[in-house]
Amino acid sequence: MFFKYSICFISFFFLFVMSLMMFIMMMFFIMNNMVIMMEWEVISFNSISIMMSILLDWMSLLFMMFVMLISSVVIYYSKSYMSSEMNLNRFIMLVLLFVFSMILLIISPNIISILLGWDGLGLVSYCLVIYYQNIKSYNAGMLTALSNRVGDVFILMVIAWMLNYGSWNYIFYLEMMNNDFQMTIIGVMIIMAAMTKSAQIPFSSWLPAAMAAPTPVSALVHSSTLVTAGVYLLIRFNLLLENMFFLKILLLLSGLTMFMAGISANYEFDLKKIIALSTLSQLGLMMSILSMGMPDLAFFHLLTHAMFKALLFMCAGVIIHMMSDMQDIRFMGGISNFIPMTSLCMNISNLALCGVPFLAGFYSKDLMLEMISMSNINMFVYLLYYISTGLTMFYTIRLMMYLMVNDYNLLSVFNLYEEDYIMLKSMFILLFMSLVSGSLLMWMIFYDPYMIYLPFNMKMMVIYVIIVGLFLGYLVSKMEIYSLNKFLLSYKLSNFLCLMWFMPILSTYGISYFFLKMGQNLLKNIDMGWSEMYSGQGMFNILKNYSIIYNFYQMNNFKIYLFSFVMWMMILLFILFL
Repeated sequence: MFFKYSICFISFFFLFVMSLMMFIMMMFFIMNNMVIMMEWEVISFNSISIMMSILLDWMSLLFMMFVMLISSVVIYYSKSYMSSEMNLNRFIMLVLLFVFSMILLIISPNIISILLGWDGLGLVSYCLVIYYQNIKSYNAGMLTALSNRVGDVFILMVIAWMLNYGSWNYIFYLEMMNNDFQMTIIGVMIIMAAMTKSAQIPFSSWLPAAMAAPTPVSALVHSSTLVTAGVYLLIRFNLLLENMFFLKILLLLSGLTMFMAGISANYEFDLKKIIALSTLSQLGLMMSILSMGMPDLAFFHLLTHAMFKALLFMCAGVIIHMMSDMQDIRFMGGISNFIPMTSLCMNISNLALCGVPFLAGFYSKDLMLEMISMSNINMFVYLLYYISTGLTMFYTIRLMMYLMVNDYNLLSVFNLYEEDYIMLKSMFILLFMSLVSGSLLMWMIFYDPYMIYLPFNMKMMVIYVIIVGLFLGYLVSKMEIYSLNKFLLSYKLSNFLCLMWFMPILSTYGISYFFLKMGQNLLKNIDMGWSEMYSGQGMFNILKNYSIIYNFYQMNNFKIYLFSFVMWMMILLFILFL
């Protein structure tokens, strides 16, 4: 009876019910201001005890609820999206393994179990990126795995440093050891680990590369859960990180990440890469607001962003299917005539991403930008925030113009299939959440309202940049394709902006080029050069030359040849009889 239903339906049902349970528990915990900590001592020797511990508070329960909701919807979506896949069970198992790694990361106040979850995420992410086995997926998977290994190494070093304290439950030491030198080193390592997982500069290149994975994976892993693991880790460690100098560097780097991703998205023509770069931009926003000392705002944006970004990827998946696996937006156009419901979801999630009032993204984004306007921060970072917000609207309108408004460019005669009801049902769940999750979370997780007192123009600044971005996006998408570069930018500059400030090149060729070049020189000069000359090839040449000389004598002068032969025998006998 149990196996009558498909694994997709069972997984969907289990995760969805668990998500509802987490929601009810979270409400209970918030109302009673509760935290539950459970510990199981695995081993104890000398003064070191290894604990398996679980921390349940409103934050971990709420995040788990969102992870389970998105993963259940994505698994239900995969039932249709991956229907032609032979090994669908393997795919669902990988996704479930990913979800359980994520949950282990969320509920652990212990750095060792965090490493288990963190490594599980990296490994399963690699398996999912190389799911379609071709050279592009392999390269993307290696880049993803090796970039994330840097963060794993930092967490391993944190484990080694925490031996000084006698236990790995970092949660006990955050407030007590605030000004301790060792704890500062641990804080720096945690920030570096979070920067690799959340793809901040200089580790940004793996996130767009990971789009080689199937679209459901992009919706779950590379938009809402895996990439936010770094932000979540910093939210947990934020008591330790206050007043650290390194946090100011993080603010600069994450602000630049936000800016860089916004600019690169305006040059990109691959549908999934545009959405990946917008994820990168939002991650930069979360990390920068976190480094300004507002972890609750970062968490709020993390949750609202997860909803509409997963929905955006799902819409992209439907479009890619409809276009017979074409991802280039230049071939698309007028799709709102063919798939109206998907276009509706796409537009609403895009507007939520831009921070259009009263959708999910508005509540978190607007609150963040107003808190930034309130804080005593320099003009450079302030402009980075607002220009990046404008760029978000810029690339969103450009994408919308290419997809919905322009003419269809793929074929002159075409037969496009209708939307799939399984995909639509799963998308409508997320559509509902994209509409209400902002106001819902605003009521639930902020006990006390933020007091924001600003002049009228600063208050309206968000609306201003949205309108300017909208106008510019419209103009640029109407332009001829190269006229922007011709009139505004030189070729080299636009190349620099298009290629994510050369970061993919730096993190692949930049690291391996010199070693490979050295290996090539060694091969050319030693293996195929001098060592050949002094060993095999050299001996062969000497023997060959001698035999040519002997052959010449033998053929041409029989007397000399015989004489030399007799001489050679006499010398040999002479040597023997000595």
